[in-house]
Amino acid sequence: MAELFTEKYALLWVLALGLALFLPVRNLIWTLMVRRAMSKAEIDAAEQQRLRRRAGVSAGLLVFVFAYLFINSVMFPG
Repeated sequence: MAELFTEKYALLWVLALGLALFLPVRNLIWTLMVRRAMSKAEIDAAEQQRLRRRAGVSAGLLVFVFAYLFINSVMFPG
């Protein structure tokens, strides 16, 4: 079990943290995008789906970069 906490499995930890954070971050980004769009004009269901896809891409990139930096600086420093 202790072998899982070696640098050999750093990518596994990055993916695990990224997957755990993806849905909450995507929902947060999507909510902010929809509220901003609604303040400018009324939006329909198709526009909400488009914003959800954009939020998914943004969240994926953001979460992967954060997880990589976090795991490499906290779990495996230096």
